[in-house]
Amino acid sequence: MIIVPKTRGFICLTSHPKGCEQNVKNQISYVKSKGAINGPKKVLVIGASTGFGLASRITSAFGSNAATIGVFFEKPSAPGKPGSPGWYNSAAFEQQAHEAGLYAKSINGDAFSTEIKQQTIDLIKADLGQIDLVIYSLASPRRTDPVTGITHNSTLKPIGEAFTNKTVDFHTGIVSEISIQPANEEEIENTIKVMGGEDWEMWIDALKAENLLAPGATTVAYSYIGPLLTEPVYRKGTIGRAKDHLEATAFTITDKLKDLNGKAYVSVNKALVTQASSAIPVIPLYISLLYKTMKEKGIHEGCIEQIQRLFQDRLYTSKEIPTDEKGRIRIDDWEMREDVQHKVADLWEQATTETLPAIGDLKGYSTDFFNLFGFEVPGVDYDADVNEVVEIAGIQN
Repeated sequence: MIIVPKTRGFICLTSHPKGCEQNVKNQISYVKSKGAINGPKKVLVIGASTGFGLASRITSAFGSNAATIGVFFEKPSAPGKPGSPGWYNSAAFEQQAHEAGLYAKSINGDAFSTEIKQQTIDLIKADLGQIDLVIYSLASPRRTDPVTGITHNSTLKPIGEAFTNKTVDFHTGIVSEISIQPANEEEIENTIKVMGGEDWEMWIDALKAENLLAPGATTVAYSYIGPLLTEPVYRKGTIGRAKDHLEATAFTITDKLKDLNGKAYVSVNKALVTQASSAIPVIPLYISLLYKTMKEKGIHEGCIEQIQRLFQDRLYTSKEIPTDEKGRIRIDDWEMREDVQHKVADLWEQATTETLPAIGDLKGYSTDFFNLFGFEVPGVDYDADVNEVVEIAGIQN
């Protein structure tokens, strides 16, 4: 079939297998170009199919020759129905890994569930024995607590008072004002249940109980802080409360790993176009101005550049891992540079529908968004018929 992008709001309803494959190949090429990393050898990536999770799996495999198990929840392809982009990404990753002689298997299902945790444990026992790196990179709007059976939904809201500021519809380029009403306590608690550290800790507890964590094992979860501009709706909003919980959980997990000389970290990453960030009001406008500024300064990074730098310059050096005053790894250091933030704040004041094409990088934002789904990728013939049915070689059923 010929597959074209079909969008509804901030999501794309279709994805392109060849575009996703090319994206994965490009990321692999980048990691290889940066040289070998003396990093992990047996890696579990929870949330392995898109964004930072996919970049972590690629960097582990092609930077450190690691065996990888990826856990994700994606829609398989079927005749006449394209799969989700994460499905195609994972198929392409596994194909490239297997061709390179690397172990790679995947589990598709709800990572919050006890069943998927057990399936992963069984696979590690059978194939790898122990894991030396666990990446936790789940992004989901809801979570069913495996203990209570209650389903919790997250919200994107400020806390305390309403928030009003500018945003942009990146499809049309129209800059408008948006107001978001504050969250109530139930919404705050639900967001923490979905996006906080509870499930991360459950994973580590389950792995440790089965003696599947190697001595000196490391686990890393991803977070974001961002600028003062987005603080009311992000870091001081419901998501921020969840991220606070995630960051506090790192210390709890580290205590639990002391007997293994293991450690848990939260890496604070830069603002990037992801399916999740596209849904957050204000963020698309901020990112379009940030992209323009960082590209002009020659310091722009995508997911793969961020994670390759995290592994090479932070996690796997001979030096002690540098952290901030709250124990976090800061790979958002270039985004948060004073000169970058000062310029973005100036541009924010100027941003209107008329000025944005000149002062922002809305085209870069839009291209990155469609790239997530395998569209607008250079070198792909989108007018050609493509087989939408793609299997993942190492999928575990």
